[in-house]
Amino acid sequence: MPKILILRFSSIGDIVLTTPVIRCIKQQVPGAEVHFCTKQGFRTILENNPHIDKVHVLQGSLKELVQELQAENFDYVVDLHNNLRTRVIKFRLGKPNKSFNKLNYEKWLMVNLKLSMLPDVHIVDRYLEAASALGVKDDGNGLDYFIPAKDEVALESLPEPFRQGYTAFAIGAQHFTKRLPTKRIVELCERLQRPVVLLGGKEDAATGNEIASYFDAALGKAGTVIYNACGQYNLNQSASLVRQAEQVVSHDTGLMHIAAAFGKDIISVWGNTIPEFGMYPYRTSYKVLEVKGLSCRPCSKIGYSKCPKGHFKCMWDISFDAV
Repeated sequence: MPKILILRFSSIGDIVLTTPVIRCIKQQVPGAEVHFCTKQGFRTILENNPHIDKVHVLQGSLKELVQELQAENFDYVVDLHNNLRTRVIKFRLGKPNKSFNKLNYEKWLMVNLKLSMLPDVHIVDRYLEAASALGVKDDGNGLDYFIPAKDEVALESLPEPFRQGYTAFAIGAQHFTKRLPTKRIVELCERLQRPVVLLGGKEDAATGNEIASYFDAALGKAGTVIYNACGQYNLNQSASLVRQAEQVVSHDTGLMHIAAAFGKDIISVWGNTIPEFGMYPYRTSYKVLEVKGLSCRPCSKIGYSKCPKGHFKCMWDISFDAV
């Protein structure tokens, strides 16, 4: 029975994007025992996945984690993070392994010289290639996300206007330059003309209240009603609300990939990053909102705490006419 270790420490979206690799290894490698190693904070994404036999988490020192992994005596390591930490782990384990191609050089050229040498390949396909030596092939079944029964949110628990259908809007993002300004979120919600559930963490609750207050003051005249769910639900519960939504609006962030796992129709909003980096919604219907041809975009492969140019045109100038 081959014992296989998959490495990916962060973050929400990136881990969700590894799920086809997890499933395909478990289903296509005879007798495979699949282990996954991540950070403690992301354990909840993986612990309900039926294709994973054991989750290992980094919560103390890297040395302690390595000792735990060495005791498992793995046969093969699939590195879907490919950073210094995972290289140390692979060296210490001394087992056959393969890392995915991060395309760092191609991304550098795009960010710094605006020279596109990026292949038209989704990151999921690059993840799968890292497992190809195991005989694994894409099964065409897209992403997975498993919600435990205790975290399913009943529609009846939502305010009455949202029980017959709603759009879920994931208003948060890890970096400022990947988030629409609040005024623009309000504008986009006005375009939707329907009930909208705002999703995000506790750090997004104040923004959600500001958006909801605008529509409360409009007394329904805007045609849009808002429920600010930011900070009220854990990740699995937020995923449940995404699963039950009729449509999802999201920045380039984790809930966008969770929405793709449920095959949702997605409006995908892009600021300083670009879909060409290979992390657009995977195998689901989606529409991209972005400013094409902006000379300073992309300014980063990840994001910043403020616009380096000061004008933030990549978000302020997005047209919502297609919504």
